[in-house]
Amino acid sequence: MHDRPAGAAAVARRGDADPAAQEAVRFRGVMIAFSLPGGASYPAVAATDLAVGTHEFVAIVGPTGCGKSTLLNAAAGLLAPSSGEVFVLGARLTGINRAAGYLFQQDAVMPWKTARDNVAIGLEVAGVARAQAAAKAQAWLERVGLGAFAERYPHQLSGGQRKRVGLAQVLIRAPKILLMDEPFGPLDAQTRQIMGNLLLELWAFERKAVLFVTHDLEEAIALADRVIIMSAGPAARVIGDHTIDLARPRDASEVRLSPRFHELHKLIWSQLRTEVLKAYNASGSDSAGAAYSAGGA
Repeated sequence: MHDRPAGAAAVARRGDADPAAQEAVRFRGVMIAFSLPGGASYPAVAATDLAVGTHEFVAIVGPTGCGKSTLLNAAAGLLAPSSGEVFVLGARLTGINRAAGYLFQQDAVMPWKTARDNVAIGLEVAGVARAQAAAKAQAWLERVGLGAFAERYPHQLSGGQRKRVGLAQVLIRAPKILLMDEPFGPLDAQTRQIMGNLLLELWAFERKAVLFVTHDLEEAIALADRVIIMSAGPAARVIGDHTIDLARPRDASEVRLSPRFHELHKLIWSQLRTEVLKAYNASGSDSAGAAYSAGGA
């Protein structure tokens, strides 16, 4: 579908003669299939070419089961492609992606550790002295607005607060790439927007590369520089790559009121809706359009 990987043109426009030098993640002909009983296989993701710039925030949207998380797992090195290659910061990925931090939908906090200890453990396992790790963890809790909650255990924190701990857990290790799989999915709408603003605020300091999977189209537009659309599976593929030309810095709530936001939503949803309908018709659902939040997100 693309003469070169989706996103490569955007990377090139930043002025570097070699776009690959500015790519944090590149999927080159990545195809992923899963083995089934009896020797058959299920083609989850068709050959995919996609590039994410080193300072780019890219969101991926698509119907349920289209392989969004599968691609993210390939970028993390948790899943080897059936064919094709993944490159990270210009080097072929052959194992776990050590340059990336991964924030899952589910909490990754340890219930027997305090918020501070949950954040510090990432440094401790890397060999940082406990006192130094605890001091840095406290500083990160301050940055995410939880400085006064450092001694609390996960069961004493709200869902939004646990997500803040999760962000601090990932960011304290200073990854160059953030992989985020529906990180705010379990939260209510108001808390999701608060977390979106916190993420944008933290991202603005260094503008790390972000690959963000979501079912929420409004969330994708509010946060990202580009929104990638994947088709319904099997053999899901990239069918759209939309530049989000909304000014930064942004407020994840207020930006949704702008006329340009609604223009972008209408444009992207007109393409995405067809794929959502395909997926839900295939599964026998009669409520395809309602499945995406916010009227098509």
